[in-house]
Formats: sequence, C-alpha cells, structure tokens
Amino acid sequence: MILKKLCVLFLTFAALATLAARAPAGDQPASPAPASPPARVVNTPFTVLGFNNLGMHCMNQDCSELLILPPYNTVRAQVIDRTHGSPEIVTSGITLEYAMPTNTRSSDKTNFWKYLPGLLGVTIPPDVGLTGNGLSGTMTRATGLNYYTVTGIPVTPIEDNGRENPYPLATITAKQNGVVMGTTQVVVPVSWEISCNICHNEQGISTATDILRDHDRMHATNLENSKPVLCAGCHADVALGAPGMPGISTFSSAMHTAHAPRMKQAGLTNECYACHPGVRTLCQRDVHMSRGMSCNDCHISMAAVGDPARRPWIDEPSCGSCHQAQHPTWEFEEPGKLYQDSRGHRNVLCASCHGSPHAITPTITAADNVQAITAQGHPGRIDTCIVCHSEVPSDPFPHRRIVD
Repeated sequence: MILKKLCVLFLTFAALATLAARAPAGDQPASPAPASPPARVVNTPFTVLGFNNLGMHCMNQDCSELLILPPYNTVRAQVIDRTHGSPEIVTSGITLEYAMPTNTRSSDKTNFWKYLPGLLGVTIPPDVGLTGNGLSGTMTRATGLNYYTVTGIPVTPIEDNGRENPYPLATITAKQNGVVMGTTQVVVPVSWEISCNICHNEQGISTATDILRDHDRMHATNLENSKPVLCAGCHADVALGAPGMPGISTFSSAMHTAHAPRMKQAGLTNECYACHPGVRTLCQRDVHMSRGMSCNDCHISMAAVGDPARRPWIDEPSCGSCHQAQHPTWEFEEPGKLYQDSRGHRNVLCASCHGSPHAITPTITAADNVQAITAQGHPGRIDTCIVCHSEVPSDPFPHRRIVD
C-alpha cells in the first residue's frame, strides 16, 4: 500500500528535478555538448525562454535492486510578446510544444519500466514518465502563474545514437493558430553518475546489494530480501512528493548525516561528487564554479545539509545572501520563494534570464549557453534589451520586480 500511495504522489505532485543518481565513476569527462549555434538576435514575434528547474536531475540507470530517483525532468518556459514595444508575457492563446530531438526514446536505455510494478505497484507504457508526459508533447500553463511547464520527462543521459550526453537539448516551440511565433533550445540535464562503489564495493556482490546489506546490518531492516527497494518508501523525499514513514529521517538528512564523516575515504577533491554527479558530469558548472567557488561556499557542509531541522529542497541558499551586500538597492528572490520560483524585471522569472540553479550562465558547458547565444549573440545572462523589447527602452534597467 505504501508503494501504491507513493505512486499516486508521483502522479499528482509536480516534482522538483533532483540531485542523486547511480553509475560507476570514471576519470574521463562525458561526451562534450554540441558546438554553440550561430549567433543572432531574436527577430521573431515571440521570445521563448526556458530552463530546467534545478539545473540537474539524476536517476538510477539500474532499478532492479533499489531506486533512489526515477527518470523525471521538469522544464519551464516563458513566452514574451515583443510586438507592442513594451513586452507582454503571454499566458493564453498559444500552444507550447517540446521535443527531444536526440532522445526520442528511453526504455531501451534503462530498466526502470521493467521494475516499476515492483517499486510502485503500477505499470506505465515505455517512454512515458510518471506524470504521463513523454519525450515530446505539449507544455501546460502552471496554475495561476505566468509560465508553462512540463513535468516528469523520462529522459536519460544516453542519446539515441548511443552517445553519453548529460546535457541534451530540448526544442520548445510557441505556436499561435498553428503558426510558429518563436522557439528556443533548452538543456534538459540528466545524469546517473553516482560513485557509491567508492565505498560500497564488497567483492562478489553488486553495489546495490552492498548498500542494502549495510542498511540491514546497521538498522535491523530486511531490505536485501525485499528487492527492488524504493528509498522514499520509508524516508520522506520532497523531491518525489513522498511523505515517508513517521519517526524516520528524511532521505536528505539520512544520506548527508550518515556520509558526512565518511567522505575522506572517497578521496575526492569535491566530496559532494561522491554522490552527486560528479567528476565526469560536473553538475556544478556555472559562473560561480568558473570563478573558483565550490558547493560548500553556498551549502556550508555535508553535515549542514543533513541537519534534521533543515527542510530539504525548501531551505536553500539565496542569491541575496551574498549579492545584497554588493548591490544594496537591488531586489533578489521574492520573500518566501526560491530562486527558481522568483520573478524579477517585468515579472520575468529570474531563471529565464540567468539560467537554472547550478547552471547560472555563462557556464563551462556549451549546451547551457545555446539559448543566450541564439537569442542575443553572446553567452551569459539575457541582458540585451531587444531580446524582449522591440525597441530599446529609454529608462535604465532596474534589478528589481516591476509590475506594469
């Protein structure tokens, strides 16, 4: 019953694309992203700006023994009508279509669909995600908000030609009465690189069995004989909309608290990459990283992330905590909202111009810079006025929310 209830939660709650995955680590980088597109400036009636809501989603490649995270990616997009001089955010009268040109199928790249009945007690068609969306389709307007979204895209980091690419591009097309009014390309990041095998490497058994066996030994459970196991069946996970079981720590707290004192044996410069992807994927790839910052500059430490009093995926670092001192007159996140949900100039989402968390542009990966280069001719935040304005406004740009 627990698993069936969890499935309902998967199907009814829009998940936060999350960070965790499974795959052997290596010392070679994943295949490079495609070359940047030719530079141009938006000249279509509509400007389309999209982003992944977390900057990286992770998943299990092998789901036969345990499932941390399923294939599940969330993409958002805003459409701006630039034909009236002053830009207007479009929320009706259009169709927003998405497609993954290099990833048209997933069911032959992971065994997720095979083991789904044992994990969640349901069966869904191959290449369809947990919210009923596939690798192409139509985005829907987020209820009461000024953007469109698609949740649960079941994409994997393996393209149809067999090439590994954690940063595949989706094409998003805005149509009005069947006529294309604007388009963009957005990274839909996904990785199954997690290095559990650094420590969980008992000879003669799989990494997953080693994990379950250790859990049974330390917590008097019987998980090894209960495969396949859904971690969120017991440990609450906001990323999955899973409530967990009373009296049991959240998945985030359990993982970070248990592993924080053990990370020295992993031998990694960045201890976060022992679980989060990773030394090959480099999910932290944004402008902060290129300026020498690391995960702990924002997240403090693994132990701090595992604090039982912390609300996972809710209590997060804010842009304003660092940048407000530098720019005291600017506005950053809206009160009570995360960066990914906050609006700025003329109610455009912060991430529409600056990029996804962990992928604030310009990034070190070419694919993340495609949207900005295509829209304005150079990478980085969207800072060219005529991307959204048909005429350059006379007033100076204010870094704050303006409603007009």
